[in-house]
Amino acid sequence: MSKRLFGILLILSLAFISTGTDKKKKAYELIYQDVQLLRKQFDKLSKKIEKNTEDINLIKEQSKELLNLVKLFQTEQASFKEDQKKVPIQYQIILEKFDALNQQLEKLTEDLTEINRPSSPPDEQVIGKSEGEEESLEQQKPPPDKGTKEEKIEEKPSTPPPANPSPSEVFEMAHSDYRNGNFELAVDGFKMYREQFPESPLVDDSLYWIGECFFSQKNYEKSIEQFNELILNYPRGDKIPAAYLKKGLCLVELGKKDEALSVFKLLISKFPLEEETKIAQQKIKELRTEK
Repeated sequence: MSKRLFGILLILSLAFISTGTDKKKKAYELIYQDVQLLRKQFDKLSKKIEKNTEDINLIKEQSKELLNLVKLFQTEQASFKEDQKKVPIQYQIILEKFDALNQQLEKLTEDLTEINRPSSPPDEQVIGKSEGEEESLEQQKPPPDKGTKEEKIEEKPSTPPPANPSPSEVFEMAHSDYRNGNFELAVDGFKMYREQFPESPLVDDSLYWIGECFFSQKNYEKSIEQFNELILNYPRGDKIPAAYLKKGLCLVELGKKDEALSVFKLLISKFPLEEETKIAQQKIKELRTEK
């Protein structure tokens, strides 16, 4: 009886042990399957994170470029408001300049009339005149140091600049130095023009030509400074498209290709019909092919 009971207990214990082993085995299999599933999901998430990181970096770059454009737009808008306030003053200055030019033209016309007036030969002036009349004629003759028209033309190249030159004379002298390759003299001349005639309508042009002088000397940093000052202070000037183009070319020379691309794109968006835009489009193509 006891042996039979022992055998029954042994069979039950073995069944219990085998049942526990199967349960553990099934639990391990389920855990393994869960781990594999989690691993696959982790791989998918990693790929998504990498793609999102690239998208975020691209958005950051675009946001930075947009922020620069917004800042530039704000500065240009502020400058435009300031320029609007100066319009009446500039208009009055232009009227005064026209009056001064008219006076100079009248004086020049009188001088030319006086020079071209025919004079009778000396013998005809003396014939039939008394000694007193001859003395009065001598007094009426112009002083010898003024010279004739031909003498004035010959002396003009060697004479120094006038003591009180007009704005157009100062500007033309500086621009002549630029054309002749005397860039330092040209810079001094344009700076003098800005200092002496700050309200002149060609002040923005003088800034541009100073930048051109530095560009010709390969001093690209100073050239960019001049073009930036022109763009910020005179956003509606006729030299603005050219200033954007030359600023971009300076950045290319300095190796700052990304900044140059931004400047060229801004030029194209702001002035699509200008001749400088065609050059900027060509430069963009060249820079992209270099990359």
